[in-house]
Amino acid sequence: MESRDARRAPAAIRFGTDGWRGGIARDFTFDNVARVAQATASYLLSPSRKDLAIYRDWGSPYRPAANGVVVGYDLRFLSREFAMHFARVLHDSGIPVFLSREPVPTPALSYAVVDRRAAAGIMFTASHNPPTDHGIKVKAEYGGSAPAEVTTAIEEALPETAPAPRSPEAAIAEIDLRKPLLDKIRSLLDPVRLTASPVHVVVDSMYGSGQGYVAEVLAEHGIPHLPIRSTRDVLFGGKKPEPLEENLVPLRAVIASLRPKRLPLMGVVTDGDGDRVSAMDEKGGFIDAHRTFALILRYLAAERGLRGLVVKSFALTDLARRIAAHYGLEVVEVPIGFKYACEQILKRDVLIAAEESGSIAVRGHIPERDGILCSLLLVEIAASAGRPLSQVVSKMHDDFGPQVYHRRDLVVEGRLKVVSRLMDNPPGQFGGRRVSAVETLDGLKLRFDDGWLLFRASGTEPILRLYCEMQKEEDVWRMLEEAERLARGDLTLW
Repeated sequence: MESRDARRAPAAIRFGTDGWRGGIARDFTFDNVARVAQATASYLLSPSRKDLAIYRDWGSPYRPAANGVVVGYDLRFLSREFAMHFARVLHDSGIPVFLSREPVPTPALSYAVVDRRAAAGIMFTASHNPPTDHGIKVKAEYGGSAPAEVTTAIEEALPETAPAPRSPEAAIAEIDLRKPLLDKIRSLLDPVRLTASPVHVVVDSMYGSGQGYVAEVLAEHGIPHLPIRSTRDVLFGGKKPEPLEENLVPLRAVIASLRPKRLPLMGVVTDGDGDRVSAMDEKGGFIDAHRTFALILRYLAAERGLRGLVVKSFALTDLARRIAAHYGLEVVEVPIGFKYACEQILKRDVLIAAEESGSIAVRGHIPERDGILCSLLLVEIAASAGRPLSQVVSKMHDDFGPQVYHRRDLVVEGRLKVVSRLMDNPPGQFGGRRVSAVETLDGLKLRFDDGWLLFRASGTEPILRLYCEMQKEEDVWRMLEEAERLARGDLTLW
């Protein structure tokens, strides 16, 4: 006889560092979406909800379910259909629901929660995951990622069977989320600096839902720009919509084709749901998440004269500490997952918060990452500097030291055991270098005199991530090769 556990699907619904994600038609089904909707309603209507630590300790506003829930969705396969299904089930519980009338980037959904004083936000996206995946991000009242105690409460409320929605689609109110976000972003930009010198921008949306946002603001200021990968393609051109160098071949090709005609050039990139950012200089040189963050941090402190706490994730560049020290800024390091940065933003005066993935939040906005705003800030930095972006980056390294970073994602058996064994018995040497310190805030980081190596099991995908930052590129590759050999069992340390 089939066991009770075998008949149920709850094991497939587990919220990680940023929501629940699963394979479309495998884990991510209309039935499971309905179950999450019903569980979300149960959580929002629970009398004990107002006693959660986020209201006691973080000073965040408690907003009753009667304030409603905003639901957004990206450009993935069946995004709107999944979002409408969720909205109808939620509406059946008597909770007002406001559905975006068009696909939107996650920052638009997050900002709408704050702007409308909603009880929560639900975003249908799998972010940078492969096109076969879909997911749900839960945003709390303050517009940031819901903490674990909220997602755990939703998991615990999951019904055994999926409810069938009773409300008709016509009962779901549809609203504009685009204009409110862009109006907020406009208020955070400096138009004088944004137009201080000529710059031609290639805007790469990676077929994601951030398309059109950066271009609209650039057009308003008369800044020449060229959008690419700005149509709907549910396969994302055959690549994961993650703004990593290996996924930006089209951007580099376009910059190369424009180089003889339009100078200075630069490229800005957002991921599948518009909350991550990276960039490319006029030579086609990739500017990774570490350096985009460092550029924005330095700009806010040096050019705009702003001060405040700097929050960095465990896997983010050491440039953060060197730049912060120069400007007298305190740095707090948090585990990977933007919800941990969000906690700091809610409790303290944070100037900027960021993590290795290209997720950056800036003071005065939502306590959440926004690739749209950060793309425009990068344009502002280049225009304000009045020189090619490659020179701006080079000057930063001249002032604060060299930095070369790469990440390698591995599908390996026993990925959790790999990290656990290293944490139980960390090596004193690795890759021909003495280990000067061992850090275990999130995974295992081995520190050397000239850099660091981090082993960590992903919280959103079934992979082992290897992160490395050194002063020379050849040393990064050598260290990653050794780390992969260890992870695959081809290298023994003990």
